[in-house]
Amino acid sequence: MLRNAAWLICVVLVLSAPARPVLAQALPLALADELTSGVAAAANDDEVETLTVLERFYSAHGDRPLWVQDTAAGPRAGRLAQLLGAADLDGLDPADYRTGEIADLLGATTPQALARLEALLSLGLVRYAADLGQGRTTPHVADPELFVFREEVRKEAVLQAAAEAPDLDRFLDHYRPQTDRYDRQKAALAEYRALALQGGWQPIPEGETLKPGMTDPRVGLLRQRLRLVGDLKPTDDRAETGGDANFYDEALVPAVKWMQYRHGLAQDAAVGNRTLAALNVPIETRIEQMILNLERRRWMVDDLGQRHIFVNLADQQLKLVDEPRTLLDMPVVVGKPYHRTPIFSHTMTYVEINPYWNVPPSIARDELLPKIKQDAGYLAKHNYVLFSDWSSGATVVDPQSVDWSQVSKASFPYKIRQDSGDGNALGRVKFMFPNHFNIYLHDTPSKGLFSRPERTFSHGCIRVQNPPLLAEYVLAASTDWDRARIEAAIASGERTIVTLKEPLPVHISYLTSWVNKDGSVHFRNDVYARDAALAKALLGVRSGALR
Repeated sequence: MLRNAAWLICVVLVLSAPARPVLAQALPLALADELTSGVAAAANDDEVETLTVLERFYSAHGDRPLWVQDTAAGPRAGRLAQLLGAADLDGLDPADYRTGEIADLLGATTPQALARLEALLSLGLVRYAADLGQGRTTPHVADPELFVFREEVRKEAVLQAAAEAPDLDRFLDHYRPQTDRYDRQKAALAEYRALALQGGWQPIPEGETLKPGMTDPRVGLLRQRLRLVGDLKPTDDRAETGGDANFYDEALVPAVKWMQYRHGLAQDAAVGNRTLAALNVPIETRIEQMILNLERRRWMVDDLGQRHIFVNLADQQLKLVDEPRTLLDMPVVVGKPYHRTPIFSHTMTYVEINPYWNVPPSIARDELLPKIKQDAGYLAKHNYVLFSDWSSGATVVDPQSVDWSQVSKASFPYKIRQDSGDGNALGRVKFMFPNHFNIYLHDTPSKGLFSRPERTFSHGCIRVQNPPLLAEYVLAASTDWDRARIEAAIASGERTIVTLKEPLPVHISYLTSWVNKDGSVHFRNDVYARDAALAKALLGVRSGALR
């Protein structure tokens, strides 16, 4: 009997002992199957690539999970799910990381469900890190005029580093742009979303232009709006101390001018059509602008250079920066909407004083040829020289010797150069950062355009308001050229090239929203319709649902 009892006990032990090893083997097998089937069913190339990366990683590590255990989600699974769910704080969409399905699986206990949870968490992590580190879109795909070459996030490295990271919060933060510029925009997005949850703002009705000294019910609405976004401080609001809320008093003037400054408008304190239009943009649209510009920030390198020039095409403004200070801030004229200035970064290497202007062939054919046909003396009157062609051995041609009736846009072999002088289209100074777009900064004889609120009038190059002043700052750090020497060279009329000993980074950008160091939140019109193009690239049919 004792022998039989012992035999039964052994049978029970043998039957029950493999339970734990079987479970331990079931999860890796289920995970390998989940990844293989996931690759086969992937919806797009990006998903195939990411799942393939996951498959290689897990295969190399014996299909051991990072986030789940044999019968339940591990402690880091919950935290990663929370971080993915908070992606909207960076203007990203948590739905892109399958957060809904992840939440449903956090209580899973079966190998198949846990394998699915493991795969989704790793997939979400890799995508989220890549989106934070390089942006959700490829710039040139979103807009062919964006020549921004972001640094790619290596997805394989994300998983390996995550497996070793003791703190997931700090690990993911590493992929965000490490700049105050990004952090300020992100904080402003949260503030505007909070305002939206409180009801946002209502449009101010149209009517006659509101000016200081007027009494109008719309002034009361204006006052409320300026208080809401912080343009009017409570201590400066005379309505708080018994004043007439509908009276446009002197204390309201600085608040209106500040609002106009934040929106790139003429700071005249008059609430006319342009100012009213900016005030009446819905808060949802402003939130969308912030989200789009956070994406643009993710494309940019963190280090723009200790000294650099930053041109914002949407703002039509140039800044010369010596971190952390902005040394110079001046208006510029940029390309027309149908001659849009491209977005790119390059390095300034020299400054040209009293430059020639080699007229681009398209301008020569489309704009100058009709004028020459009407008057063969047009070129001489405007200081142009005609060359036989664009070769280095080209000869000068007398325009009077050409039968212009036989010359057409399709048969125009000539090169036209405008010599230096007061009427030269490039003015007296040109700032060169040689690039294949043939874009540069330059002076202009047309000074009146700089007073316009929107300055999109060029063929693509960037005209600067005060070239001698810009030259002084550009050359000060790397040459012995001071302002007096620059002015003397200009006055001489001779073409002079000054090489920078230290090349200067130049960044041509496009931002329709940003936050300054003083905390002021800025918005600009989408003059090139690039916001619309980016929104479509980010969301496709969901465009308009950012927020």
